[in-house]
Amino acid sequence: MRSWPVPSVPTLPGRGPRVHLHDTATGGLVPVGPTEGTATLYVCGITPYDATHLGHANTYVSFDLLGRAWRDAGLDVNYVQNVTDVDDPLLERAEATGVDWRDLAASQIELFRGDMEALSVVPPQEYLGVVEAVELVAAAVRELLAAGAAYRVPGVDGGPDGDVYFPVDADPAFGTVGNYDVATMLTLSAERGGDPDRPGKRNPLDPLLWRVERPGEPAWEAGELGRGRPGWHIECSAIALQHLGMPIDVQAGGSDLVFPHHEMGAAHAHLLRPGSRPFARAYAHSGMVALDGEKMSKSKGNLVLVSKLRAAGVEAGAIRLAIVAHHWRSEWEWTDEVLATARERFSAWSSAVARPVGPDATALLRTVRERMADDLDAPGAVAAVDAWVAGANAGTGDDHGAPALVRDVVAALLGVELA
Repeated sequence: MRSWPVPSVPTLPGRGPRVHLHDTATGGLVPVGPTEGTATLYVCGITPYDATHLGHANTYVSFDLLGRAWRDAGLDVNYVQNVTDVDDPLLERAEATGVDWRDLAASQIELFRGDMEALSVVPPQEYLGVVEAVELVAAAVRELLAAGAAYRVPGVDGGPDGDVYFPVDADPAFGTVGNYDVATMLTLSAERGGDPDRPGKRNPLDPLLWRVERPGEPAWEAGELGRGRPGWHIECSAIALQHLGMPIDVQAGGSDLVFPHHEMGAAHAHLLRPGSRPFARAYAHSGMVALDGEKMSKSKGNLVLVSKLRAAGVEAGAIRLAIVAHHWRSEWEWTDEVLATARERFSAWSSAVARPVGPDATALLRTVRERMADDLDAPGAVAAVDAWVAGANAGTGDDHGAPALVRDVVAALLGVELA
C-alpha cells in the first residue's frame, strides 16, 4: 500500500543523545533503540473511517517525535504501520452509510495520507493493509494451529463452525504488557472488540484469530482455515514479525490499545517465535484527547478532524504545535483556546525565524535535544523555543545564523514547518 511523501528533515550539527522512553510494561523510563545501527518501530494504524481525528493525529505525531529523535541520534529507523482495512467496525459503518466497505476504506486512507503529509509525519517504510496481508496473517494462524496454540470453536446462534481462537493460557507472559487483573481485562475485552461471553471458548479472554465466512461479509480462501477473514490482533503480530523481526525496539499506539490489542498481539508473537521473546523491548502508549469532557472517539462521534481544520484555514504547523505542546503520555482536551494559543505560537515562531538576526541558538539546540531524549518532553522543548522566540522578537541578539538554526531545530526535532 502506498504511504505518503517523506517530508524534508534538516540535518542538525552534532548528534542527539540516546532516547529514554516510558515503558508501559515496566512502568519506568528505559533506553530505547540501539546505540548505533537501526531502531525498529511498529505503530498500530487506523481502522479507516472518521479519519483523521485529533486522537489519531496525537498518536502518529507522538511517535513521529520518537523517530525524529532516533534519527538525530544517528540511528536509522525501520518503521512499520498497518491499516485495519477489514474489520467489524468498518463493515458496520459501511452498511450504516450505504457505502461499499472497500470504497469507504479507500477514501479514508487517502484522507489520512493527506493529513499525515500536511502534519509532516515521516511515513513508515512498510505501510500495509490487512486486505493485502491476508495470506500472511492466515499463514500465522495456520502455524499456531499446527503448534497447538490455537483451537476451533463450534458455531453459535446458527453461525458456522470453525472460528479459530487463541488460548491466552498458552503464553506464560500473558498479562505482562498492561499488568491488569483478570476482572479489568474482562471488562476491557467486552468494551474493546472482544467476545468474553462467546460459548465454547476455553477462556473468556481468548481472542479471535480467524472468523469463518458469514453471508454478506468479505472473505478470503485460506487453505485448511476455510474461507474467512482475520481477527484483529493477529494482523499486527504477523505484519510486525514479517517486516521487523523480533524483538522490536518499540511497539506503540494509543493508550486504549494496551489491552486487549497489544497484550494479545504480544502473546501471539511469543507463540509464533518462542525462542525470541519478548515481542517488544518497550511498549509506548500515547494519551487520549478529549472534547467537551469526553475522550474523542469514533464510537461517540465527538471528533475534531484534521482535514476540517485545514479546510477552515488552520495552518498544519499550528495543528502540530497544538499537539506537541502536550506531553505524549498526557490526557488533554482540545478546546478553542488550545487552537488559538497554537496559532499565536506558530505566528510568533515564524516571525522570529524570519528575522535577519537573533540570540545565539547553540544552547537552544542542546536543550531541545535533551528534552526530546527525556521521554519525548516536547512541552519542555516548546518552552525553550518560546524563550528564544521572545528574545528574537524583542530585538535582542546579533547572531546571523541563529534564526536559520532555530527553524531547522523546530523542523527536525518537533516536525513543525514554520511559515
